[in-house]
Amino acid sequence: MDGTPTFESPTSAEPARSGLGVEALQRDIVDNLICLQARYPEIATPHDWYMALAYAVRDRMMTRRVATTHTYVARDAKVACYLSAEFLIGPQLGNNLINLGIENNAREALQALGLDLDELLSIEEEPGLGNGGLGRLAACYLDSLSTLEIPAIGYGIRYEFGIFDQEIRDGWQVEVTDKWLQKGNPWEILRPDVAFYVGFGGRTESTTDDEGRFRVRWIPAYTVKGVACDTPIPGFHVNTCNSLRLWKSEAVESFDLQDFNAGDYYEAVHEKVQSETLSKVLYPNDEPEAGKRLRLAQQYFFVSCSLQDMLRLLALKGEPIDRLPDMFTAQLNDTHPSIAVAELMRILVDERQVPWDDAWDITRRTLSYTNHTLLPEALETWGLPLFQGLLPRLIEIIYEINRRFLDDVRQRYPGDDARIARMSLIDESGAKRVRMAHLATVGSHAVNGVAALHSKLLEETVLRDFAELWPERFHNVTNGVTPRRFMMLSNPGLAKLLDDGLGEGWATDLSRLRELAEYADDAAFQARWRSVKQANKQILAAKIQSATGVVVDPAALFDIQVKRIHEYKRQHLNALYIVTQYMRLRREPQLPLAPRCFVFGGKAAPGYAMAKLIIRLINGIAEVVNDDPAINGRLKVVFFPDFNVKNAHFIYPAADLSEQISTAGKEASGTGNMKFMMNGALTIGTLDGANIEIREEVGDENFFLFGLSADEVERVKREGYRPAEYANANRKLREVLELIGSGHFSRGDREMFRPLVDNLLHHDPFLVLADYAAYVARQEDVSLAWRDVPRWTRMSILNTAYAGKFSSDRAIREYCEQIWNIRPVKISLERRS
Repeated sequence: MDGTPTFESPTSAEPARSGLGVEALQRDIVDNLICLQARYPEIATPHDWYMALAYAVRDRMMTRRVATTHTYVARDAKVACYLSAEFLIGPQLGNNLINLGIENNAREALQALGLDLDELLSIEEEPGLGNGGLGRLAACYLDSLSTLEIPAIGYGIRYEFGIFDQEIRDGWQVEVTDKWLQKGNPWEILRPDVAFYVGFGGRTESTTDDEGRFRVRWIPAYTVKGVACDTPIPGFHVNTCNSLRLWKSEAVESFDLQDFNAGDYYEAVHEKVQSETLSKVLYPNDEPEAGKRLRLAQQYFFVSCSLQDMLRLLALKGEPIDRLPDMFTAQLNDTHPSIAVAELMRILVDERQVPWDDAWDITRRTLSYTNHTLLPEALETWGLPLFQGLLPRLIEIIYEINRRFLDDVRQRYPGDDARIARMSLIDESGAKRVRMAHLATVGSHAVNGVAALHSKLLEETVLRDFAELWPERFHNVTNGVTPRRFMMLSNPGLAKLLDDGLGEGWATDLSRLRELAEYADDAAFQARWRSVKQANKQILAAKIQSATGVVVDPAALFDIQVKRIHEYKRQHLNALYIVTQYMRLRREPQLPLAPRCFVFGGKAAPGYAMAKLIIRLINGIAEVVNDDPAINGRLKVVFFPDFNVKNAHFIYPAADLSEQISTAGKEASGTGNMKFMMNGALTIGTLDGANIEIREEVGDENFFLFGLSADEVERVKREGYRPAEYANANRKLREVLELIGSGHFSRGDREMFRPLVDNLLHHDPFLVLADYAAYVARQEDVSLAWRDVPRWTRMSILNTAYAGKFSSDRAIREYCEQIWNIRPVKISLERRS
């Protein structure tokens, strides 16, 4: 890439705020430093320069943003609205430079000012707008939507504080406030003119209008204002620049002068404090009732604002309300936005006075739903008293939707009361609860899973009755990730190698990676491939030493498992294997085992005690293994703190082996597995989520498969799973559990890991012990392959070569064709003097 995209050729007379050349960038950076940062170069801090550069990049995006908006309006383009409670967008500067095609020019402009681009990139804060895979997927999709020139808006919440920053103290996870906005956000554009009002609580009143029609009026107890905050999302080497619109909550009246004059200072600002709580923090701990109430309020708040905005834009286009499904499609990213079904009905029926049947047709044709989980405990439900107290009008609408829906089901399946109970939007098996996945399914014209196995199990298990009723509504769209961030930005060495081998253009047509297979056995190409990987491992090794103090050998096999900490993802299975190897080396110090560095990363939910104990176990193992002279550095264990997108940039490119070892049938898809694969890591994994499709693409000989299948997992459970029997029958496993229970990894404390060991021996809900022997055996195959350098390199090259299917561009094309019925719209820039 020469730094100058073909869609805009800079000249020496370029305007400072939109030109892409070196001189124009340099002028704009200095202008922004003075005019926006109020600094002059001699006293400017690195952060001042970062902000000045970010504003210069944003200036270039604004030209494209305005042209994009103008074109969409002029052409009456249908717009995809992606509703998600999380958007884990990651640092923006590097990604925007790459998408605009000006990374090299920016680097040169900064060098002329005595600055280093990499230093400024390292300053940028991680936006605290998401937690894990769900939010990162949404961010990848926004990148692909713009790159493919699809008219789109992302809708979510502008969290003032992220979920938390993770620190490790004495081996335990400690949650620290994520103050990501503390020094400002140069990418955000506040839109005070785009604001909507959202009501909560109160009561409803039924009336009859002048024409004798039944009407309901909701009288909220209090109202909150949602103000739009836009982040521009440019496409790669195109002029399209879509927008991520996040809603910030504000008080309708932020200051009560009467209360203040009366001396009641607290009450004077009470409404402001209460209202701003809605967008204060990402996903509070939702175990206490207050936390659950806040989370439900957050979901309704951003959904209501988003739907109101869509209707505002429809009106600006001069279109009638019944044209909503023709002009907009709204994708519900999991159940968090599923309240949209009831809210859109409320707006249409109560506020726009659309007849119920017409409103239902509009709603169903506008909305579509992506399911992301098969775990029953993760299928969102809300207690009826909580829901009714916070959203009294919405629960009435849900009851009416349910009544009409169940009447249809009774006609289709007369006398099947069990089916009626299973499909009802209200779970009445105990304390009544609203089933949000059912609401989303009934109110959408399309439902999709996110990997082939997940979609199949979705239709066979949690949504089986609905799939039998409406088979035509169910689809599969396997997840994908953007190669711009996770290959070009995070792995420039690999990107350069691909440019040299394949030519430019692979980043928007990842199927071209298959051409790499021709080089898989080429000794010279293999040497270059290993050189790139080794450089990435050296970078990660330095980061590990800086973050943890642990010195690791870049020549060792980097065995990496980074993802949210959860029992079903089975980080503790990995830990059991490490202890197994540790015990082998203690018994036989002369064993010729290849050095291996195990790297873990990920956050545990603050209230998830077992996940936090797993983190403590990993750190306890690291404490013992890393300092044991008998091991002599052949095993190293690292828990890399605060895993996020910024840290992922260093981790994925350095991986030799990717651990994707969840219990079969539990992981919907996974996207980390795809990022590792794209960067040449080999996978050890189960037949779970997208692992199945990864293995199909790369071939069984290039994938280390182990463990029970989803069908076998269910069979073992049906027959009565007794995990202690697996421990009794396997001496290695029994000794590993005994060593952990003895306090060896907890400084002699025999009680610390007792809950974890007891859980594995007597419950083991995710069949860790059942899969242990197969996992250990497959790891031996990994070690054998690693010692054969040409073979391992060949497998690594082929993993990248066959990763093309897992581009988010492919996923978005499938959404456009199967579900949204949207076509690209090309954006051109007008020349202005």
